[in-house]
Amino acid sequence: MIAPDGACVVASASSLEKEFKQAISSGGNVSAATEVGKTIAERAKAAGIIKVAFDRSGFRYHGRVKALAEAARENGLSF
Repeated sequence: MIAPDGACVVASASSLEKEFKQAISSGGNVSAATEVGKTIAERAKAAGIIKVAFDRSGFRYHGRVKALAEAARENGLSF
């Protein structure tokens, strides 16, 4: 997540992080995207952010993109 003015990264999560690599078998599937969505929501809330804009960068809203977005919503982010 990037601050509204674009000056800094407020929160981030990636399936390449050590904690994810131990918990999931592959970083490129729906279950990994779900875990990343949960984590980014937790980190954003810890930074005091609950409302965000979700930019899917032209990707269709299905599969991993959908899983990440739904997990983030279920864990408290609003977009």
